[in-house]
Amino acid sequence: MITQELTDWGRPLQEAIRPDLVPRGTEVLVGVKFCGICHSDVHIREGFFDLGGGRKFNMGERGMKLPTVLGHEPYGVVLAAGPDAQDVPLGEDRLVYPWTGCGQCPVCVSGQDNWCQQPQYIGIQRPGSYATQVLVPHPRYLVDASGIEPSFAPILACSGLTTYSAIQKFLPTSPHDWIVVMGAGGLGLMAVAILKALGHESIAVCEIDENKWPSALAMGAKITFNPKDESCLQSLKALPMGIHGVLDFVGAPNTASLGIASLRKGGRYVIVGLFGGELPISLVTLAQRAVSIIGSYVGSLQELHEVVALAKSGHLKSIPTQTCAMSEISGVLDRLLAGTVEGRIVAQM
Repeated sequence: MITQELTDWGRPLQEAIRPDLVPRGTEVLVGVKFCGICHSDVHIREGFFDLGGGRKFNMGERGMKLPTVLGHEPYGVVLAAGPDAQDVPLGEDRLVYPWTGCGQCPVCVSGQDNWCQQPQYIGIQRPGSYATQVLVPHPRYLVDASGIEPSFAPILACSGLTTYSAIQKFLPTSPHDWIVVMGAGGLGLMAVAILKALGHESIAVCEIDENKWPSALAMGAKITFNPKDESCLQSLKALPMGIHGVLDFVGAPNTASLGIASLRKGGRYVIVGLFGGELPISLVTLAQRAVSIIGSYVGSLQELHEVVALAKSGHLKSIPTQTCAMSEISGVLDRLLAGTVEGRIVAQM
């Protein structure tokens, strides 16, 4: 098989030729046709996440060993299975749920693999799908996405799932309660699309790159703001009935400060983005305003099935999506770092 491997932190990916993979136990071998290229891999390639205050979350100290293969949004054909795998759809195309856990702890048994304390995520702890083959630990992580454009389906396992799970943390809410989306990159645009697919109407987008505003409006946002404008906070607070929720897909101190300050009483701020840093919080006003600060990280297997069903229904619009060659993945990560990608880019293997 052919791979694009991370051989040194902070360096471009390198192409390599490796022996074909052999599934064992309950594993399933998938021949990768498409793999989404995620902004998270920008941080993972660098080898750390910024925790603020000079502290770092180092990937090498968290179990990642080099060389390794990144990529956690695979879609492809089921080629083979281990001797203990049952009901395997050999020869059929499947979307892969990548946020796998140990499979045995109470959290995994309850269906929340993404919250496992010993994660085995594809493309992080397990070899990923910037490759022509990937091993999936169990057939239950294969999702039938037939009827969905194959170049769009892969991003449902990350952008789609992540935004859908974050949106669930606002519910129940009126379709006319204002939801603010921080960032109009791939996640932000997907959030707008999913909110619209769920019947939500009052969506505002905060994005510093005004060239991305037309895409946000086309996906269904009612209004856009530049968070760098001095009047942005007052403009957000002036929205009718105030802001029920903020979805922060940047996750930086400035977006967090703006988002939390803009909430009406009882509002919810959900942070998804991993830009990094830290934030001082007034504990008194946190209580007095009865606001909630909620972290959201990817989503469950059941939620992925729900996202796929939403896409199959025809209600979920496809965000701007481009394809590239496998050899171009490292360059796309550079573009994601520079913020010059509109929507999402998917590698075709």
